[in-house]
Amino acid sequence: MIMKSRLLRYSRRLTKGLVLACCASLIVASKTPDTLEKVKASGKLVVLSQNGPTTYYEDASGAHTGFEYGMLSAFAQELGVALEIRDVHDLNRMFSRLQDPQEGAQLAAAGLTVTPERREQVRFTPSYFEIRQQVIYRLGEDRPTSIADLQGKHVAVIAGSAHAEQLRRLSRRYPELEWDEISDVDAMELIEMVNEGEYHYAIVDSNAYSVHRGLYANTYPAFNLTQFQPVAWAFPKGEDDSLYRAARRFMLRANTSGLVAELREEFFGHVSKLNAGGAQAFARRTRERLPKWRDELQKVATDYDLDWHLLAALSYQESYWNPRARSRTGVRGLMMLTRGTARELGVNRLDPEESIEGGARYLVKIRDKIPERIREPDRTFMALAAYNVGYGHLEDARVLTEKMGGSPDRWQDVRDHLPLLAKRQYYKHTKHGYARGWEPVTYVQNIRHYQALLTWNSRIEEQRLAAANDEEAEALADVATVKAETAAAASAL
Repeated sequence: MIMKSRLLRYSRRLTKGLVLACCASLIVASKTPDTLEKVKASGKLVVLSQNGPTTYYEDASGAHTGFEYGMLSAFAQELGVALEIRDVHDLNRMFSRLQDPQEGAQLAAAGLTVTPERREQVRFTPSYFEIRQQVIYRLGEDRPTSIADLQGKHVAVIAGSAHAEQLRRLSRRYPELEWDEISDVDAMELIEMVNEGEYHYAIVDSNAYSVHRGLYANTYPAFNLTQFQPVAWAFPKGEDDSLYRAARRFMLRANTSGLVAELREEFFGHVSKLNAGGAQAFARRTRERLPKWRDELQKVATDYDLDWHLLAALSYQESYWNPRARSRTGVRGLMMLTRGTARELGVNRLDPEESIEGGARYLVKIRDKIPERIREPDRTFMALAAYNVGYGHLEDARVLTEKMGGSPDRWQDVRDHLPLLAKRQYYKHTKHGYARGWEPVTYVQNIRHYQALLTWNSRIEEQRLAAANDEEAEALADVATVKAETAAAASAL
């Protein structure tokens, strides 16, 4: 009986334990996955951003690139998911959409300055960048040196920006301070407005001005409206901070591993222009580097019915005739082909001869896609522009040109409209979105300049060779004359 009683009690305890274990198991199984788990389960990271020069845009191959894109891609790769970017033109809408569960976005990344007002709406990661708000003015006009000098002037800022927030704070101390908050524009357009005299001043981020300052020679920073301010990713507030904590860890590593520094150099470094030093470097490389590749350039150019000077100018623009040239974006070799393009062409881009052949074939391939009605040299100029910025962006510029009354078949007209691809009011309606549209303009101009220099250099060499041949022929003639006269004199004896 005692044994039976013990077994009964044990059986009851075991049954109770099993019931409790099952309940605990059910509770664990029914636990709602956190945001990080949901992202990994869905296989994608959804980010709100702005298509533009300091965030993300399409490169020449049609793939996305840009500073923010580089950061976000690395984070998505670390999570083991794909990256999905949703373009939001208006900053105010970006923050409201970020906090809308129906939107399905996990974070916002668009060069967002951390401000007290924004901290009330969202939570920010550690900073990966610092900017200063700069007052831009037009050279030749009175340069403002303080906030007081802005009073009574036309000042332009982007609607919903940190610059507008800063002016609202300053207006408490400077009641006569007024400004226009302009929607659906970016920093480049504000700078242009100042350049053209539409506004006395504009306020933009220092990194945005550094990207565009070469385009607008009449503008210059007057003074810094703020000290350095942090830029970070924004997350919605809430109890679930799993993804936010993962982003914090990633950002700290990105700052210490060199990723941020590399991306900053790539996308915000200065692009040198051909000045006196550049001209000297071109002349030196023409003497020292070009002879190594001249025969191959001439051979390939003949094979593809191209002017070899054009092919040489293109390769100089791309790599300075350096077969080991490379960029962080993945383009390499004499013709700086992308990995995908080299694979498509079936060439080894690190082999100088194959790189030259591949680059020539790719240029001809692009040129053949351009409508046949477009005549030379416009056809080649457009092909060069597409080699640089991508065929899709070239077509977007041609469509814009036609819509605005220009001829889509004339390089001069298309050239004037390519920079519009960097302005939101235009690129938001195009198929391929934002592009650094001023770059292919400079690119083509540089190549034409190099081609002209190389052509002239060849003519000089031909003249020298002809002169040398004439001198040699004259010398040979003199020797023959002497021999004849000697022979005649000997016969006379």
